[in-house]
Amino acid sequence: MESILKRFDSAGMSLGALSPEAHEALAEGMNRIGGRSNSGEGGEDPARYGTVKTSKIKQVASGRFGVTPTYLVNAEVLQIKVAQGAKPGEGGQLPGDKVSDTIARLRHCKPGTPLISPPPHHDIYSIEDLAQLIFDLKQVNPDALVSVKLVAEPGVGTVAAGVAKAYADLITISGYDGGTGASPLTSVKYAGTPWELGLSEAQQVLRANGLRGRVLVQTDGGLKTGLDVVKAAILGAESFGFGTAPMIALGCKYLRICHLNNCATGVATQNVTLRKEHFIGLPEMVVNFFRFVAEETREWLAKLGVRSLEELIGRTDLLELLPGETERQQRLKLDVLLSHGDIPADEPRFCIQNRNPSFDKGELAEQMVLDTAAAIAGKKPVKLRYGIRNYNRSIGARVSGEIAKKWGSAGLPDDCITVDFEGSAGQSFGVWNAPGLTLRVEGDANDYTGKGMAGGRLIVFPPKAAQYEACRNIIIGNTCLYGATAGELFAAGMAGERFAVRNSGASAVVEGVGDHGCEYMTGGCVIVLGDTGVNFGAGMSGGMAFIYDESGLFAGRVNREMVDTHRINGADGAPYRTFLRMQMERHAALTGSARAKTLLADFDATLERVWLVKPRRMTMETLVADLPRAAEAVTA
Repeated sequence: MESILKRFDSAGMSLGALSPEAHEALAEGMNRIGGRSNSGEGGEDPARYGTVKTSKIKQVASGRFGVTPTYLVNAEVLQIKVAQGAKPGEGGQLPGDKVSDTIARLRHCKPGTPLISPPPHHDIYSIEDLAQLIFDLKQVNPDALVSVKLVAEPGVGTVAAGVAKAYADLITISGYDGGTGASPLTSVKYAGTPWELGLSEAQQVLRANGLRGRVLVQTDGGLKTGLDVVKAAILGAESFGFGTAPMIALGCKYLRICHLNNCATGVATQNVTLRKEHFIGLPEMVVNFFRFVAEETREWLAKLGVRSLEELIGRTDLLELLPGETERQQRLKLDVLLSHGDIPADEPRFCIQNRNPSFDKGELAEQMVLDTAAAIAGKKPVKLRYGIRNYNRSIGARVSGEIAKKWGSAGLPDDCITVDFEGSAGQSFGVWNAPGLTLRVEGDANDYTGKGMAGGRLIVFPPKAAQYEACRNIIIGNTCLYGATAGELFAAGMAGERFAVRNSGASAVVEGVGDHGCEYMTGGCVIVLGDTGVNFGAGMSGGMAFIYDESGLFAGRVNREMVDTHRINGADGAPYRTFLRMQMERHAALTGSARAKTLLADFDATLERVWLVKPRRMTMETLVADLPRAAEAVTA
């Protein structure tokens, strides 16, 4: 029975959707049975790391809330949540009244701030992009398996094959009947499909393409009994995710009011009174529930004449198609679910590898780990220099992972490790950058620069011999600073689209951005010394941005649904002017920016064209308090 229990995981339920007590009880219960608890999106309290209350599965969702290098290295599995079975393609939102002090601290925002998870991951628009994120995660934590959560929709088999080729280690197929507590009824009824359909398709396509032996396959979406486990195994799953059922074991009464913050059982609320007076859940309840499920699973194995779940995986010959009791049921063509087609009988039905290693061995990254080992261990300053090419991806992630393992979120002292590069950096330069790590590039950098950075400093500037005007040319790519929580970025040139999307704490200076800048931003500070594209500030609920409106067109490019704009050359703008000047001077000093030097030469004239962009719910007076936070790493 212990071998069965180890195959059970909890489905992703965030600290925010659940109360802290329910989240911890679920994690402790799963750890006691040898299974794994899934943190859900939104981070986890570092006090739980390394204890019986830690979640072994850490989720990386579209909002990237709480995703830091320390969060990522404290995991056995890193799950990329592409979508949720109950509401595929819809993203999510945590209402402001559920964002308590604890949730705000873990998600790097202010209490009461509404938090939006975008429908797409803004760094995944192709299977190649997904492969890059998988590589990012394997670099920061090489010991963890990387999982990708897909939904049971037509065509999921083809997507699953792409995920396997992108070097994921585990694939989850999520059905429509899971995660229904706060999902819209229209989505539950019409958007998703049963896990049986998606799992069967994924199993067949993976086997047909010789990929099934490379990846583990899990399913979730309403599993409740041992019979559900047996059916899932027969259709191709070797791991099983449970969400609603263990919540009911902890006291949930399925009232479907999770989003209202007044859960009567204290399971899905941040209301202290409701949690204290009504939550009755204990880890033992989770343990007992799963032991009963495992016992029923074992009984079904005995009835089927097999000795282990592994023998059952993919054995569709053990299922019988019934003719149906009604005319409508009789018209169903279910034989395709059990079809093996012309797949060779010796093609693996389950995973036969420990992991699915990437072809890219990251030689430069491994060399950096060797060269910085003494500096990380002893907090000894070191300066290094390397050449870099665009096939050197996720540079900095391996070192950041080592820093996080040794020193946690505190990292190293400022500029403890300084690395100079010359050339063109590949995708995800400085991803998950840790405090104390400074990376400088003389050249340019590709998409996702500074993605998920949690500290340190990234500096990108053109070659000294360059003849072009830097502020008119792209120097870093798209979706930079996506989900960043702290640190600084200085780029002497323009950035691509979706710059600082979901930024929640990093400060940056660039000299122009594309469309959708500062989208869904919840904290930090962005300074753009040049024009922006359209839709600037969409969904921005925190932080601030300074825009030098060179063309005079910014008023028509900002999305005013959640933000407003102000000039800072009046009496109430003094602290903002001081902060802006300080940042521009540092930008000029660190990058040699001709643009910054020109604008500083006549700063009063520059201020005439500067707009401050801020969330509408915050006043100019209250926003001043955020200036030190935005500049906490900016020391003269």
